[in-house]
Amino acid sequence: MKKGKKALALFGALSLVLVLSACSTDPVTSSSTGIWDHYIIWNFVRAIKALSHFFGNSYGWGIVVFTIIVRIIILPLMFYQMKSSRKTMDLQPQLKALQAKYPDRDQDSMRAMQEEQRKLYAEAGVNPVAGCLPLLVQMPVLIALYQAIFRAQELKTGSFLWMQLGDKDPYFILPILAALFTFATSKLTTMSQPDTGQKGMMAIMTYGMPLMIFVTALSVPSALSLYWVITNAFSVGQTLLINNPYKINRERAEKEQSIKDRERNLKKAKKKALKNRKK
Repeated sequence: MKKGKKALALFGALSLVLVLSACSTDPVTSSSTGIWDHYIIWNFVRAIKALSHFFGNSYGWGIVVFTIIVRIIILPLMFYQMKSSRKTMDLQPQLKALQAKYPDRDQDSMRAMQEEQRKLYAEAGVNPVAGCLPLLVQMPVLIALYQAIFRAQELKTGSFLWMQLGDKDPYFILPILAALFTFATSKLTTMSQPDTGQKGMMAIMTYGMPLMIFVTALSVPSALSLYWVITNAFSVGQTLLINNPYKINRERAEKEQSIKDRERNLKKAKKKALKNRKK
């Protein structure tokens, strides 16, 4: 049941991504039609252009500032998602114990395991599906931001720092930075997760995504590479702020030590009581 809900939420997110991102790749302008192109993407473009005027009509700075503003706006959603994800990850040892308790896959065993899982989630205040809902809200916003930069020809004009926004980064600095920040985000995220027996999949995500970002950034306009650098750099800071692995692991270790100390004190108390009884 849990896997079915997660699969359904993931399918919904992927479907939303495909529907929105595949709508069109044509340049977006003031004459573009449709709710997605005219009312959402074009208004994102207008916002970037408006911000650019405050920085000497530099579209590069417009992209940087608007990307940061969008990420700050959706930060509460990210906080909720990360908090929910952390609670779910903390329950993994207990969920694995339940799976071991019900090794059979007959209907009665599955029903009993699902019932205990529901109780476990309820006691911990975790809703597995609710943790995916912020993702469904964020994805259209981030896709709209990406497409605004990708499909607006105006935003690829002019220069920014050492590069032309419409051309590839001649020194490969942005692709390298985008890959490094992507790796840092993935690494920090995996550091806070308990061992669930999926190290291979986590390694693929940690090293595969930065490689994919790097290869792609080598061949796209610098405007897009700049967006990836800023949004991934923001993700690093966001992870350290909301889901800091060093703090989480320290708290987890302290909790485990507290449990061990309590069990040890309980054993000592039982031993002492037994001795006093013998006397």
